[in-house]
Amino acid sequence: MAGHIQDRWFRVEKGPDGKPHKVKTERYGTGMRYRARYVAPDGTEKSKSFPDKQKRLADQWLTNIEADMARGQYIDPRAARITFREYTERWIAALTTDLTSRAAVEGRLRLHALPYLGSRPIGSFQPEHIRDWNRRLEEAVASPQYRRLIFDAVSSVLNAAVDDRLLASNPCRVRSVKAPRPAPTRVRPWSVEEVFGVRAGLPDRYRAMVDLGAGCGLRQGEIFGLAVDNIGDLGWLYVRQQVKKVRGTLVFAPPKRGKLRDVPLDPEVSAALRQHMEHFPPVEVNLPWLTPTGPKVTHRLVFTSGIGAAIWSQGFNDQAWKPALASAGIIPVPEKGERYASAREHGMHALRHFYASVLLDAGESIKALSLYLGHSDPGFTLRVYTHLMPSSETRTRKAISAMYRAAGHAHDGREADDGPETARVA
Repeated sequence: MAGHIQDRWFRVEKGPDGKPHKVKTERYGTGMRYRARYVAPDGTEKSKSFPDKQKRLADQWLTNIEADMARGQYIDPRAARITFREYTERWIAALTTDLTSRAAVEGRLRLHALPYLGSRPIGSFQPEHIRDWNRRLEEAVASPQYRRLIFDAVSSVLNAAVDDRLLASNPCRVRSVKAPRPAPTRVRPWSVEEVFGVRAGLPDRYRAMVDLGAGCGLRQGEIFGLAVDNIGDLGWLYVRQQVKKVRGTLVFAPPKRGKLRDVPLDPEVSAALRQHMEHFPPVEVNLPWLTPTGPKVTHRLVFTSGIGAAIWSQGFNDQAWKPALASAGIIPVPEKGERYASAREHGMHALRHFYASVLLDAGESIKALSLYLGHSDPGFTLRVYTHLMPSSETRTRKAISAMYRAAGHAHDGREADDGPETARVA
């Protein structure tokens, strides 16, 4: 037994005959009669009270506690009473990701999880609670992609609660709970005409950004953070930093996931950059490194705003990028007094997709493309862009046809006369 049962209504005393006898205590007949007590793995004493005539339940409860301890599944009843809100606050504070990622996760939880789940004790979560919240989330958030991010954030919090022995299992992972499933989408690269149409629609000081995105595959923040010393003399571009917003402040930071990389610099793109820098000389910009309170770092940026400062993505997107999209016919021109429509799929990331499509069409390998794009692994690149490799299916058809002809079983009426080497050559 993990502990013992205390009877608060009686105590045992020795009688005149020297034998033990039950004697009523001053609490007899009032309050809970039985208190089940045990010592937890951390050395502290825990207890739970039961009313009169329920000693059997107290015994069962202690037996279950002992079994949980033996299996390593013991949950501290008091700790499990911490609310989801309290535990989430602690979990967020302990995150070791960069500030931008942390702020994004915190925003999802505060807006879409804490209002529904915040007051529930962490140890009381059951699958039905997650199913109910999931249904409400579907009503409140239209995008299945964003719903999945919110769901994954809640699941991460509950995973940590399991690790901390506040919860027996994560209810987000049971079979009856269905995580939001984003609809599968395929990247549709822009045409050459669309790329250069957008370029023509941008203000002169920003046009060479299109050359960097479509000709080198850089992300928006990497283009904003490109410095003069990142442009090599031997046909290479060195992606070493980006400009990003962290808690309302622009900072210099490494590229996404810290993936520093070298990208081939085409002579045409190099010429466009030289021409740009002749008309708009680079400007020294001083920003904090990584966090708003980080050490100041100075770079001679190739692209700056009209006042010689680092570029804010929101202002650039609203005032330069979307008007260029409209001028190229990619999004509609808004009515007078209205704002441009949301164009998430037509952000500057579309230039990276165009870059990938050009390289794949020219026969570049997935491994090289993944390296140039700064992806975490070639498998991710393949999953995103496999449908942009039409030459692979053409090679497959030719290889199978050649095999049939080499074996003398062609169905077009022709006999094979080019020998068994055909399939291997194809």
